[in-house]
Amino acid sequence: MISERSRTAHSESADQLARRALDALRGTGGAAVAAVHVEAAASESGSDPAVALGAIRILGADVLAPYVLTGQPPSAGDTAAVGLALGALPPDETPPPPPPTGTEEAWIMAWVDWGLATVLARLDPANTPVRAAPLPQGPPLCDDAAPRKLPPATDADADGRPGGPGASVHEGWVSWSVRMGKLSSLALPGLDGPVHDAARSGVLGLARGATRATLRRDHPTAARITRWLAWLRADGVELPLDPAPLTEHIGLLGGGDRPALDTAVARRLLGLEDI
Repeated sequence: MISERSRTAHSESADQLARRALDALRGTGGAAVAAVHVEAAASESGSDPAVALGAIRILGADVLAPYVLTGQPPSAGDTAAVGLALGALPPDETPPPPPPTGTEEAWIMAWVDWGLATVLARLDPANTPVRAAPLPQGPPLCDDAAPRKLPPATDADADGRPGGPGASVHEGWVSWSVRMGKLSSLALPGLDGPVHDAARSGVLGLARGATRATLRRDHPTAARITRWLAWLRADGVELPLDPAPLTEHIGLLGGGDRPALDTAVARRLLGLEDI
């Protein structure tokens, strides 16, 4: 089992990595993100490079968000560092089923890995040291799914991979929106799949979830869910609220490095200036 001390170390490392990604997105942190983070861990006394690699897995595709959102190619160092992180503990060949059938933590990790590997392969297909991760099954639908409904689930999609979210499986908007927030690293241009389809079908649940988290002063959750609303707006989906003022409001509240990165990505998706 993972000790509380290990969890804390990985969480702190992920926060530091998010700060590096945010600096790179703002143009103040240099070209590399993951490589610098791993190198710093290797050179600092008391730091563990394995924890730094684990932080890459925790942050997922957000490690590469500065490249996705600026259109710049990833540095060779970042490509190698992400590949090393994915290769150290390769994603499971058989992705876990979505909750409540499967364990939520394992399912979320499978989707985060998929997003990281997919973005890496798309940014630099010639030099990607890892193959694309298997596509996990999508989440249940929110019981507020509207106005767009997903088609009935099939055993497999056109590529023979596990099918998307079942149209007959529904979940309350509170727990559903929180779970979707944990997958906010997938809310990036160029990524699309069953989770994104679920977001399109659950716009009301996401709007309610973002509002609820904001009123509860749960800034990290509010930032994550609002980022999905920004992605939906960029995707051309009609929303029940304007995510721009909500994004600006959350950005003023703070909440740590990872919420700041979520907010910065949301602002880019919305075309807001001066991130």
